[in-house]
Amino acid sequence: MSRICFLDSRESELGKYVFEVKADRYDIREQEAFRLADAHDFPDEAHSENAERYYLSLPVSVLNFRLLDLPFSDKERVREVLPFELDGMVLGGSEGLIFDAVVVGRTESAYRVLAVYIEKHRLRAILEKLYALGIDPVCITSLELRFALKEFALSKLVPPLSIPGEERIALAAEEIKDPTINLRRNEFSYTRDEERRKKSLKVTATLVAMIVLILAANIVFKIVTSGQEITSLRNEIRKSYLELFPADKNIVNELLQVKSHLKELRNREQVIIGVKPLDVLAELSRVKREDGRFHEVTIENEKITLRGEAGSLSAVQRLQEKLKEHFLDVSISDSKGSVQGKTLFTITAKAGEK
Repeated sequence: MSRICFLDSRESELGKYVFEVKADRYDIREQEAFRLADAHDFPDEAHSENAERYYLSLPVSVLNFRLLDLPFSDKERVREVLPFELDGMVLGGSEGLIFDAVVVGRTESAYRVLAVYIEKHRLRAILEKLYALGIDPVCITSLELRFALKEFALSKLVPPLSIPGEERIALAAEEIKDPTINLRRNEFSYTRDEERRKKSLKVTATLVAMIVLILAANIVFKIVTSGQEITSLRNEIRKSYLELFPADKNIVNELLQVKSHLKELRNREQVIIGVKPLDVLAELSRVKREDGRFHEVTIENEKITLRGEAGSLSAVQRLQEKLKEHFLDVSISDSKGSVQGKTLFTITAKAGEK
């Protein structure tokens, strides 16, 4: 939450509005008015102790205007061509002016652009009086101009403009959110935020450099002092490894070799816990084999491999069908005849609930 002070300079009066900013809301907290000897005078009371930023509105009586027709409306491009356009319109040329512009309409072939300008020496005098009070406005605009642009006509820019007090406060809040113009340009640009940013960057860079130096010193200290600790730690690791695996004689990298042993143990675990061999053998004992015989039973994880012999290939196929009643994915992976006239077979299956 911050506070912004808006100074509304008129012909013979200065309005001071202090807004409290909450998210996108601008709530008026202070409102004062001061009588002035002239439009360039600013009393000491214009300074606000609680304000973090200042905005200044100038009356249309201290500004000058020219209406131009341009083929584009982009503000940056308009500002680039304004010096050349004003050179032929203003006595003495544009060199001694500070200017901005706002698009006020459009014809069939061009945009109507209102050039707003003030002499540099007048603007410098205004800023010097404000600096003396400790005031450095972020933006110099004109809420009277904003009022005139609502239904624009050149006749509306002829002073004095009669704007009710409450409406001036509302216009001031609108100017803070989106200024109509800003005459703080070129050598009169507001630089305090940039200076603060640069100062902050310098402080940050100094702190970063100090941190880097401290970290570097710490690293060097650790490198110098930890050599013996590393050697001692490696000896302890070697000792612990030999206690766990006394059969290993060729030790190159304890960590990699421990990982290898763990992988081997996990593989054994899968073999051991994957299938219960006794349950498989119990199921096989229930299978009606007729003239089939099993010579070898291999159990790996959930895979079962059965090798044996039967009287014929059809007997092997009948055995396959019987096995399907007790196991999953039963298939004949190999079959061939033997010297004794039997059929040798290899059947694979998968243990699981039927």
